[in-house]
Amino acid sequence: MVKKEIIPNVVHVRRQKPEERKHNFNEVALGYDADEAFKEASRCLGCKKAPCVKGCPVGIDIPGFIAKIVEGDPLGAAGKIKESNFLPGICGRVCPQENQCEKECVMGKKHDPISIGKLERFVADVESEEGSSRVENGTGRDKPAAAVIGSGPAGLTTAGELARNGYPVTVFEALHVAGGVLTYGIPEFRLPQWVVDREVEFLKSAGVEFVLDFVVGKTATLDELLREYKSAFIGIGAGTPMFMGIPGENLNGVYSANEFLTRANLMSGRTFPEYDTPVKRGGKVIVVGGGNVAMDSARTALRMGALEVNIVYRRSRVEMPARIEEIENGEEEGINFFILTNPVEILGENGECTAAVCQKMELGEPDDSGRRRPVPIDGEFVTLEANTVIMAIGTNANPLLPSTTPDLKLNRWGYIDVDPETGLTSIPGVYAGGDIVTGSATVIEAMGAGKAAAAAMIKHMDG
Repeated sequence: MVKKEIIPNVVHVRRQKPEERKHNFNEVALGYDADEAFKEASRCLGCKKAPCVKGCPVGIDIPGFIAKIVEGDPLGAAGKIKESNFLPGICGRVCPQENQCEKECVMGKKHDPISIGKLERFVADVESEEGSSRVENGTGRDKPAAAVIGSGPAGLTTAGELARNGYPVTVFEALHVAGGVLTYGIPEFRLPQWVVDREVEFLKSAGVEFVLDFVVGKTATLDELLREYKSAFIGIGAGTPMFMGIPGENLNGVYSANEFLTRANLMSGRTFPEYDTPVKRGGKVIVVGGGNVAMDSARTALRMGALEVNIVYRRSRVEMPARIEEIENGEEEGINFFILTNPVEILGENGECTAAVCQKMELGEPDDSGRRRPVPIDGEFVTLEANTVIMAIGTNANPLLPSTTPDLKLNRWGYIDVDPETGLTSIPGVYAGGDIVTGSATVIEAMGAGKAAAAAMIKHMDG
């Protein structure tokens, strides 16, 4: 047997230069071309036990799709991915592979791990350019119908799995565009809307029906839907904004990250007055938080003409939950980081915010999350000027559907209580997954929950 040559160094993906990209909303990462993808795929050892697959919440055959790239068959690679994942163009762009499949890569033990996410994106984009694979889903007319509430990553995955198995499925989306958080919450420079639209169109071709502008809990209740559908999946996310409860949060210019990103992304407020969606632009901006949503908000504000953008985060750089790639991108673009700093008051004049008073912090003992708890340093404050303050400190459960469904059991935080293996709620035939169950998590984790729930729904509908 010929021993495979070890190629230690990853093929880096091409990116826009920082001085250019901070003035536009085009994708930062430009993706591999065919030669680059072949070179990177050729580094894969093709491990038989494939620990990378175990690191993938939806169980993609990673060595299998990478082998197809080496063979010069990207469409075959796309088909291999879609055996497990209907959203490769999305996952290849926004999933934290460095903490999942790539973290388990055998090559990564001594060398650079295989760039699995970038290869997945390459395959999805080639498929889009050269022709799309289809799902063999049969007629499905003799099978009971299912409802999916919410068209975010959990809902889209559930719908795709049900359609693949021949079940008529209808997705009900409260907004006027499908995609949920993928559409309103993630900026175009990370996930272009055309990619989300492409994945939705693929699901439509598989037989999934989408009903937009339909708010379950208001347009119709869950109980009313269950008169028509044998099973339902709830994937409504956790979109209720969270604030700090400090003085000055009611001043003009203070946004939740949800409102700011929704106005900028979904409602095209970043091009005001071309679109009639006002969003404060320019001036000095403070973003409070250290996750991906905070980074998305800061980098969006920068592209909308902010003179200065400051991230204020109460822990250290090490504890920041945002992807390292996104933090580095932000630093390259000129975003400032005030770590171990926490706002205690927002100042204003004539109803408009003008600055934030922030207390300096130090790290104490670990809290329940395992991260060291931030502790205020007595008497140490810094005041930062700000025309806009964006609170990106997390979200709470969306209460509308649960409030109209009294039999739906919730936990003490207002999230839906489910069986951890199947997603089954307290109502027979009703399942849930994604952020409405776990709180804010990753796209791929929501997809994993949707896939598990779909399998359980099929067993339920089969009796």
